[in-house]
Amino acid sequence: MNELKVVRGGELSDETSQSGGMTRRAAVSGDLVGASALWMGETRVAPGTASQPHHHGRSETGIYVVAGTPVFSYRDDRGELVRLTTTPGDYVYVPPHVPHIEENPSQDIEAVVVIARTTQEAIVVNLHVL
Repeated sequence: MNELKVVRGGELSDETSQSGGMTRRAAVSGDLVGASALWMGETRVAPGTASQPHHHGRSETGIYVVAGTPVFSYRDDRGELVRLTTTPGDYVYVPPHVPHIEENPSQDIEAVVVIARTTQEAIVVNLHVL
């Protein structure tokens, strides 16, 4: 394939893995553009909502905060809960297999992030506890 492709904002696909409390939409995927090693899309978390605990398997994940002040929670090597508060323009790196929660503490602004993963498939392993 030797051509660039544009996926318009209204063309994103809901046909991707989901976690309770958030909505993921694919933009760059095998189905939409023929990608073989990259997945990219957006996630929206409604005000006052948190995702269920999850991880992305073997995939590394890069997150860019577009809107809102999402909080990313995970447990460090000592088992302590860590909460990272972010603002628009921030980037977050999530290593493979690290369980985390994405939360939107705002009561009136939707949190929107752009996600890129190192696997074309949108791996989401939903968990019951963090």
